[in-house]
Amino acid sequence: MNLFSFDNQLNLLPYDGAVYYFDGVINNTRANQFFDDLLKMIDWKHDELVIYGKQITTKRKTAWYGDNKLIYSYSNTTHIATPWISVLSELKEIIETKSQSTFNSCLLNLYHDGDEGMAWHSDNEKELGDQPIIASVSLGAERKFVFKHNESKERVSHVLEQGSLLLMKGDTQQYWQHSLPKTKKVKEPRINLTFRTIYKP
Repeated sequence: MNLFSFDNQLNLLPYDGAVYYFDGVINNTRANQFFDDLLKMIDWKHDELVIYGKQITTKRKTAWYGDNKLIYSYSNTTHIATPWISVLSELKEIIETKSQSTFNSCLLNLYHDGDEGMAWHSDNEKELGDQPIIASVSLGAERKFVFKHNESKERVSHVLEQGSLLLMKGDTQQYWQHSLPKTKKVKEPRINLTFRTIYKP
């Protein structure tokens, strides 16, 4: 079994958290197939958020899958998980094996091109626990991903390649925000899957 060794793995963050990046977790041929399957099989919808009291419809599309109709709330909206489908279960098994962690849900984002991104935020909702482990898988176009420390404002950026895994652990969500900046340079779509564990109240 090919498990990652974290002992010699570089932590991308200089302090107050742990983020590890692994490229080539899924080879290019298989990643392309996963991308095509997800594009066709996922029930993609525009996300409806409430930010500063205003209802906003995102350009990107999202989907929420997981165990037993799990409930997840963020940006003042509540989502009920759609049951797993075979392609997601296969990806989940790969990521659980590689990350040495288990997950009960997955939030997916479909970015049609570089004109769509994600604003600064932390995945610090109470349902995720105090030190959530979040496994982020990238398929499709390469995009730059940026971290910003809440107090020092120091920034760390990394390019997320197709078939890669970004693993966020420890105090990362408490001390750092992250974003996917928009860019005119990227014309191709990207699918991002973030596997996570939701704890019921």
